[in-house]
Formats: sequence, structure tokens, C-alpha cells
Amino acid sequence: MAAIAIAVSFFVIIVAVAVTSGFRHAIREGVAQLTGEIRIAPRSSEEQSTPMPLHLPSEEAILALPGVQALVPAVVRAGIVKQGETVHGVLVKGVPEMPDQVGHDEESAVMAGTDRPSLPVSIPRRLSEITGLGAGDAITIYFVGEKVRVRKFTVTEVHQDLLELDDNLLVYAHLEDLQRLNGWSEDQVSCLDIRVNPDMPREQVEKLALGVSTLLLDSGHPEEEDLLVSTASASYPQVFDWLTLLDFNVLIILVLMTLVAGFNMVSGLLVMLLRNVSTIGTLKTLGMDNGAIGRLFVTIGAKAVLKGMLVGNALALLFCLIQSTWHLIPLNPAHYFVCWVPVHVNVLWMLAADAIAFLGILALLWLPSRVIARIDPAATVKAD
Repeated sequence: MAAIAIAVSFFVIIVAVAVTSGFRHAIREGVAQLTGEIRIAPRSSEEQSTPMPLHLPSEEAILALPGVQALVPAVVRAGIVKQGETVHGVLVKGVPEMPDQVGHDEESAVMAGTDRPSLPVSIPRRLSEITGLGAGDAITIYFVGEKVRVRKFTVTEVHQDLLELDDNLLVYAHLEDLQRLNGWSEDQVSCLDIRVNPDMPREQVEKLALGVSTLLLDSGHPEEEDLLVSTASASYPQVFDWLTLLDFNVLIILVLMTLVAGFNMVSGLLVMLLRNVSTIGTLKTLGMDNGAIGRLFVTIGAKAVLKGMLVGNALALLFCLIQSTWHLIPLNPAHYFVCWVPVHVNVLWMLAADAIAFLGILALLWLPSRVIARIDPAATVKAD
């Protein structure tokens, strides 16, 4: 029974760690799709109408910074979609290539009959549900600025948006299409999104952004001095504060499950000790001291803990595989920012949680060893 309780406790611990890591990766990736982990943009508040150079003099120096993977140019415009009586605001983001890392809806990710239809776009699933539009349909977007521009696009696919929020519906278009819409040359963009290592902690991302900002200010190039460097966490602080709170909740779960598993194992070890009182008395008579006997029973308990830990880990990894593949447990994106429970197995975090819980349980197992010191070998041998 103690081993079963330990297996359940480790299952909860690993699932909690995987879900926390999953939320962190899903939300960071979703926010990065909107603003990039780090974004370089004109300092002007009219970012959507003020262009910046596609290639910066300090581009190679930025790419050489630790953790930087790529510089992705983008043209961003706010728009309004009108379909019948439905009117909804969207953010249209022109990128060099249509993103496929967010998970396409395979049934609707169908090209509209040609390799390169006129003005192709990828719309989020939530927008598809609101407007009833799907792959192959025409979509009209109104761009509001100094004057209203109207463009008719062709929906080539419906992608699964990680952040399914009605006020942040992100439509992907080709970079050159939005450059022509703005009347810009091919060397002008709205911003440059810096793609960083997805496992980079938030604090390191902030330090990297500060390094990029310093690099631009000290470069001596006039076109770089008017650029502003911002981070996703600064753009959406409430989301990342929620992630910090989630980390605290997982820490509480880790402590509680360790205590539950530890005290279950202590109960099991106490039962084992009481059932072997005569054996303990015999061992003391033969000259074995209390410490050696205690280590013997703790070793037996540690083997049971290790067995329960392995079973719990195996079940947790199976659950993570099933949830990441079929998304069996849904969520309300209005409250949790994502539409299903995300899981991400971080091996280092999993091993760290296992090690902390295992050592904590072993520390608790030394409590029953006090019972050994109270056993009188003369009394036990006499009783036998």
C-alpha cells in the first residue's frame, strides 16, 4: 500500500511539473507569435505606419549573442474582418514564410487549388469559428489608417492558435503582400522579432534584450539609435505573472505530495519494524548497533520508494504522451489562455523533482529508526 501511495504521489508530482512546463512553453510561444520574445521596432508610437530597415548594420553582432537563433522580419497591421453580419478585429502579421509550428488543423489546412493563390492568409481556428470561413474561402480585411484600404485574401489554411483570445486573433500573410499594402519597398518592415532559445529563462531573456538595446545604442549608426527593444514579458506582464504564480502552486504540490508519500512510507516502515521486533532483538543480541539496523530498514524502504517512483514516472510519461497527442483535457482559453492542458516533459526538471522528493522521503524514513533504539533485546528474546 505504501508503494502504491508513493507511485500516485510521484505521478502527481511529474504531471504537475510537466503541465507547468507545458503552460510556460505554450504561452511563451503564443505571445512570441504576437510580439516575438524580443522585438526591435521603431521608437515611434505609430509602429504600424513607420518602417525600419530590413537589415541592420549590427545584425551579425546581434545574431552572435548567446541564445539568439534568428532575426525574423515582420510587417504588422491591424485590420477588421467583415463576413456577412459578423465584424471582428484582427492583427495581420506578414512573415517571410507561413508558420507551421503552431499545429495546423489537418482537415482544413488545404491549399485553395493553386500553389500560390492571390494574397494567401492563414487564419486562426477561433476566427474560423466566428466567421464560418475555411480553407479556400475568400476573406475581406479592412485596414484602417490615414485612409481605409480594403484587400480580399484567400484562406489557404486554418491554424491552431496557441492563445485563443478573441482580442488577439492573429492572421498570417506573406511579408511582401503587406509591404505592397503599405507602399513600402522590400527592404522596409515594421519590426524584427528575435527568436531565442525556447528554454531560456525569463530573466535571461530580459538580460539579452538589454544587451541588444545597448548594442544598438552604442553602434554609432543613426538608423539604429531610434529603435526600441522590447520583450514579450513587458508587453504582457499579467500573463507572465500568472506563470510565476503557477510555479508557486507547483512548488506547494511538490511539498505536499512528498509529505504524503513520506508519511505513507513511514507508516509502512513502522508496520515492518513492529512485525520484526524479534528479529531486531536477535540482531542486537548478535552485536549489531541501532544505526546499522536502522540503515538496513531504511534501505528496504528506499527500494520500495524507488519502485514506486519508477512506476509513477512511467504512468506520468504515458499520460503526458496521450495528452500531448490527443488533447483529452480541454480548458477555457478565456481563463487559462490555452484551449487544452499543455504538457512538456523537461527531463532536467523531472529528474530534479524526483531527486528532491526521493531525498525528502528518505529523510522522513529516519523517523521510525527511533523505534529501534527502544527495543530491548533481552525482553524480546525472553518473550520468544
